[in-house]
Amino acid sequence: MDGQLSLFDNDPELTKEYESLVKTLNYHCERYYNDDEPEISDAEYDALNRRLKQIEKEHPEMITKDSPSLRVGWKATKGVLVKHNVPMLSLQDVFSKEEVDSFVDDTIEALGPDTEFLVETKIDGLSMALRYENGELTMAVTRGDGINEGEDVTMNAKVIKDVVKKLPEPIEYIEIRGEVYMTREAFENVNRKAEEEGKKVFANPRNCAAGTLRQIDTRITKQRDLSLFIFNVQETRGREFKTHLEGYEYLKRNGVKVIDQHFLCKNKEEVWEAIQKIGNMRGQLPYDIDGAVVKLNNIKDREKLGNTIKVPRWAVAYKYPPEEKETVLTDIEVGLGRTGRITPVALFDPVILCGTTVQRATLHNQDFIDELDLGIGDTVVVYKSGEIIPKIKAVNKSKRPSDWQRYHLPENCPVCGHKLIREENTADFKCTNPSCRGQLQFRIINFVSRDCMDIKGFGEEYIKELVDRGYLNDIADVFELKDKRERLLEDKIFGLEKNTDKILSSIEASKATPAEKVLAALGIPNVGKATAKELLRYFDSIDDVMDASVEELTKVGDIGEISATAIHDFFEDEDNRKLLERLKAEGLQFVKDKSETGDKLQGMSICITGTLPTMSRDEASALIEKNGGKVVSSVSKKTSMLLEGEAAGSKAVKARELGIKIISEAELLSMLE
Repeated sequence: MDGQLSLFDNDPELTKEYESLVKTLNYHCERYYNDDEPEISDAEYDALNRRLKQIEKEHPEMITKDSPSLRVGWKATKGVLVKHNVPMLSLQDVFSKEEVDSFVDDTIEALGPDTEFLVETKIDGLSMALRYENGELTMAVTRGDGINEGEDVTMNAKVIKDVVKKLPEPIEYIEIRGEVYMTREAFENVNRKAEEEGKKVFANPRNCAAGTLRQIDTRITKQRDLSLFIFNVQETRGREFKTHLEGYEYLKRNGVKVIDQHFLCKNKEEVWEAIQKIGNMRGQLPYDIDGAVVKLNNIKDREKLGNTIKVPRWAVAYKYPPEEKETVLTDIEVGLGRTGRITPVALFDPVILCGTTVQRATLHNQDFIDELDLGIGDTVVVYKSGEIIPKIKAVNKSKRPSDWQRYHLPENCPVCGHKLIREENTADFKCTNPSCRGQLQFRIINFVSRDCMDIKGFGEEYIKELVDRGYLNDIADVFELKDKRERLLEDKIFGLEKNTDKILSSIEASKATPAEKVLAALGIPNVGKATAKELLRYFDSIDDVMDASVEELTKVGDIGEISATAIHDFFEDEDNRKLLERLKAEGLQFVKDKSETGDKLQGMSICITGTLPTMSRDEASALIEKNGGKVVSSVSKKTSMLLEGEAAGSKAVKARELGIKIISEAELLSMLE
C-alpha cells in the first residue's frame, strides 16, 4: 500500500484521470447491461476503455477493486437470478491488424503450425445461454455478471422463433451460447409503432433486443420479433465435440441457427482476409455486427490455453472503426411528428456508408444544430451509429461557403401555422394546436386512451378511419358521433349495430371522467397525467387553470416557467377556448371532485416497485394520490418512500443505497387508517 500511495502522491494528475475513467466506465457499463440505455457510442466507450487498460498496463499497482477491467459484465438486478454453470466471459477487443497478427502468431507458437482459426461475425445483441436436458429446453439465462449469475429469461426465450425447444437428436446435457438480436426490419417496425403511439423510441437494435428479452409480458417479446444466433457450445455431457465446427454441424442438424458467416483459416494472412471480407459485407447483412471474432476451432487447443479471469485466451474480437465520409448539406427538411414534435432532418449529397447509400440524417432539435454550428452549404462528416443510423458528427468549417448563415428552426408549425412551444426541460418544440391535421390522429388516440378519457373499445384503427373519412376534425367531434349513428352504420365504421351502440355508449359514459383526466386528455404541452393532477390539487377547476397567470401556474409543484408559459399560451389561444366550450357543453367534468380525499401523504413523493400482494400499481397510485401523495417513476434523493412488492428490482437497490424509507403494502394501508 505504501508504494501505491507514494505513486499516487507522485502523479496526482494520472491518479485523477484513472479514478475518473473507472467511475465513468462503471456508470456506462451499468447503463449498457442493466438499463439498456447507453449514453455514448461503442467507439467512445472503447476509446475510454483502451486508455484505462493502458494506464493499468503501465501502472498495475494503481488497479482498484472496482476497475471494469476486472469484471466481465455487470451484476444482474432484475428478475430471478440463476447461477452460471459455465462462465459467460467477454472477449479481448483488438483494433488493428498488428494486434490480430500478434494473436495469431502467439497462438501458433504455443500450439503448433497445424492450428486452425475460425473468423465469424460478432453479432451486436444480448448474450444468452440455453440449457437442454435430454433434448428438452430447461433454462435460458442472460450473461449478468458473466461469472456468477445471470437472469432467468426462459419464458421469453421460448417465444423467440429461432429458439429450438426440443432437439431431435437428444444428448444427456448440452449448454449453448448465442446472441439475441433484432434484424433492422424488426427494429424499424418496433420504433415505427412506438412513434405512432407517442412512446420513446429505441436508440438501436441492441438496446431494443436487450430490453425486450427482460420484459415481464412474453406477448411483447413475441410481437417484437427477436432473433438468435448460436456461436458456442459451452458444455456437454453424454457427447463430446472435437472442434467448434463439429458442434455447429450437430446444432444445424437439430434445427439450431448458428453463426452463418464464418471462415476456416490457417494463418494470419487468411485471418485478416476473412476479417476484411466480413467488414465489406456489413452493409448487406440484415442485422448489425460490431466486429469479427477470431477463435480456435479445436476444443482441446482451447482447453490448453485456458482463460484469464475475464476473457478466454483462445479468442479475440476485432472491432471495425466507424466509417465516416464528408458530404455537403443541401437542405434541412422540417417535419411534424404525430405527437406534434418538430423534427429537423438534414438532406445531403448521397454517400455510401457500410454498404448502403444515405442522404438523410436527423438533426434532433435546435440545440443540436447550434452545437454543430450548422448551416446550409456546410461540408459535414457523416457516420452510421451502430452501423445503421446515419448521423452528422461534425462540420468541416474550412470548407464553409462565404454566404453561410447558421440555421434556425421556423417559429410556426409547418402544417397548420400555429406558434411552436418549447417543451419543459427539453430542447424539443411542439405544435400546440389540438386541431392540427398533422397530429390529429395521435391527439385523438391520446384523448380516448386509458390514462385520459378511457373510452373502451375505441381503438386506433377506428380513429384512423374516422379521421380519414372526415368524421373527426378535432377531439370534440368524438362526442358528436352519436348524432351520426345512421351514417356510421351505413359506412360500417364500427361494424354492426351492436358494436356501434356499444362504442357510442362508452363515449357517453366517459363524460363522467374526473376533471384531472379531462385536463390530461387535452394534449397541452408538458401536461400529462401527473401534472394534470398537480394542477387540480391547486386549482378547483379547469376553468381556474384556464384563467391563471403564468406566475400563478409556477406556484404549482414541479411546474417551471416554460411549462407554465406553455399552459397559459394554450388557454389563451382562441381556437382552444372554443374547443373547451364545446367539450363543456357536451357535459365533460371541468370541476374537481372534492369528496373522499385526505392529506395523510401530503407533500410525499412515493415510488412503487415490484408486485404488490392485493393491489395493482394503478390502484396503489390512485390511493396514494387520493391521500395527497405524489407517485414518481424513479428513485432519487428527493423520493420520500419506496412502496416495495415482490420481485423488486434496481429501484429497491438504489433506495437502500440512498437510505430512503421502504414500506410494504400493509404499512401503507396502516399509515392511511
